[in-house]
Amino acid sequence: MKRKWKVLIGVIALVVIAGGVAASVRWSQRDLVTVQTGKVARADLNSIVTASGEVKPRTYINLGANAQGIIVELLVKEGDRVRKGETVARVENIQATADVNAQRAGVASAEADSSASEAGIKVQDDTIRTQVATVDRSKAELDRAKINLDRATQLVNQQLSPRQDLDKAKADYDSAAASVREAEARLSQLQSQRAQTIAQLTSSQRRVTQAQANLIRFDDLLAKHDVVAPIDGLVTYLPVRVGETVVPGIQNSAASTVMTIADMSLITVELKVDETDIVNVSLGQAAEVTIDAIPNHTFHGKVTEIGNTALSRSSGLAVSQSTTSNQEAKDFKVVVALSDPPDEIRPGLSSTAKITTASRRDVVIIPMQALTVRQKGDLEDAAKQQNSAKAGTRSDSGPLDLAAEKVRREEIQGVFVLNGDKAEFRKVETGITGTTEIEVLQGVEPGDQIVVGGYRVIRTMRPGSRVKVDNRSGIVDTKS
Repeated sequence: MKRKWKVLIGVIALVVIAGGVAASVRWSQRDLVTVQTGKVARADLNSIVTASGEVKPRTYINLGANAQGIIVELLVKEGDRVRKGETVARVENIQATADVNAQRAGVASAEADSSASEAGIKVQDDTIRTQVATVDRSKAELDRAKINLDRATQLVNQQLSPRQDLDKAKADYDSAAASVREAEARLSQLQSQRAQTIAQLTSSQRRVTQAQANLIRFDDLLAKHDVVAPIDGLVTYLPVRVGETVVPGIQNSAASTVMTIADMSLITVELKVDETDIVNVSLGQAAEVTIDAIPNHTFHGKVTEIGNTALSRSSGLAVSQSTTSNQEAKDFKVVVALSDPPDEIRPGLSSTAKITTASRRDVVIIPMQALTVRQKGDLEDAAKQQNSAKAGTRSDSGPLDLAAEKVRREEIQGVFVLNGDKAEFRKVETGITGTTEIEVLQGVEPGDQIVVGGYRVIRTMRPGSRVKVDNRSGIVDTKS
């Protein structure tokens, strides 16, 4: 019995000792935090903005119908390449052709009247010249009759000639004077007729001009029945067929769009960039584009256009066009021009672009998940507690000061740096942000060991906490 009691007491003693050791270990590790760590390093870093969108040609034109009628001929099919000025479709133009022919006849008639008036003026000019000669001849005969009258008067006065010779000379003079007046009146009449004919010619010429203007108008109306390619490009959309009726002037109507021609010499990707990233995007920045329909290929380009108006993410409309205000997320349009588009590319293909907004070479970087924020007051309290623990005193809080409280709530970003078995909070200044790393301008140095996980630990850990490093789930390193 004594031996059994001795064994039982020994077992109980061992259990008590083991329990005490376990309790002591647990008590010593009561505030120990298990963390994952990584090292601050130097590396090249690129800041990337990722956005999705679709392939669009830089220039594309929706050819609408300029005349109402039935399509009688389609000269191209979807996928054909066309040249500027090439006729690609024709609309029925019987009435327009008849109007043009009638107007051409009107122009010919007006030109004939004008030509007749010009010929009449020429004839009248010849008649006037003849009449001028007649007037000159009549004046010459009047002068001769005047000389004869004067001579006859002198002879009668000298009684060398009978009185009847004087009467005859007087009659001849009066007849010559009448002939001159008649010729001058006839000349004046011819000149008036010429002025009238000139007025008729002017009217005829104006009628010709009017008829020619109407002919131009009807020619233009006839030309509108032919659909002509305005640019060199590719037919990317052809919704109509021969025999269908098209109508002009109705925007966004299926019956008003004949086809779409795209200039495929410059291919772009139209992206929707989140409002939080648009401030970092600038013209000329390089971009890498992937197209869903062409996997395992990356294409290159540059930013050529940045929209200034926010687009509603749900409706796609500009915010300025929205009738109601809302707080939903907004996007901005960004256009990237591809420098090496493939031959098989098509408008409308879904794509994703990574725009390099900034690049740094050989900079100090840390994992993005290592960065956290703490309030200034919490950091001060932690420092006071450590100092009080070392001095063996207890700090008492004074009266509440609103200004001081506002300062205490200021948020400071930083990382937890390992110092022995403790994690000290260190304020850092950051630069550009990469995919998984962030640039540090000040606060840590390459080689410093920092806490990188887990997420909940970093969010809740207090400055100066004792830590236990456990990287068995994978060490998070800053090198990529």
